[in-house]
Amino acid sequence: MDFMIEEVSNEDAKAVIDLFNHYVMNSFAAYPEEAVPYEFFNLFLNLSKDYPFLVAKDGTGSLLGFALLRPYSPIPVFFNTAELTCFIAPEHTGKGLGRGLLSRLLDAASKKGIKNILAGISSLNLTSLAFHSKCGFVECGRFPAAGRKWGRDFDVVWMHKVI
Repeated sequence: MDFMIEEVSNEDAKAVIDLFNHYVMNSFAAYPEEAVPYEFFNLFLNLSKDYPFLVAKDGTGSLLGFALLRPYSPIPVFFNTAELTCFIAPEHTGKGLGRGLLSRLLDAASKKGIKNILAGISSLNLTSLAFHSKCGFVECGRFPAAGRKWGRDFDVVWMHKVI
């Protein structure tokens, strides 16, 4: 599949939030129980300030997915650790987009001095757990029943990759 990866822009806001809301309303991949407003895009921008925030698009410029890194903690001793967020349009999963975005994020992270990438994933999101495992992440912790969405408890599984 042909796609291009570029830095996110304000013009991507609606498409990013529409994709995120798809996962909010149809899965345990995104944690809110209700769709978020378009202003939520500003939260993504603020969380990823000074970190890479990338989008994957097709030849027509349509959003296929997005991924970002954000600080794991604001405390300076954790400067070399970042947390990953990644969402791919469901009809485009399994086509290399996630790996492409992750590869670019890891390259940018390495240049920034980041050595550790963390991902907090719902235990009910088996696809994401499998993806991260295939990409070299290992489970490093689990918070049992830490989340509850739509009346259903789930663990938060922490996965880690050293770059």
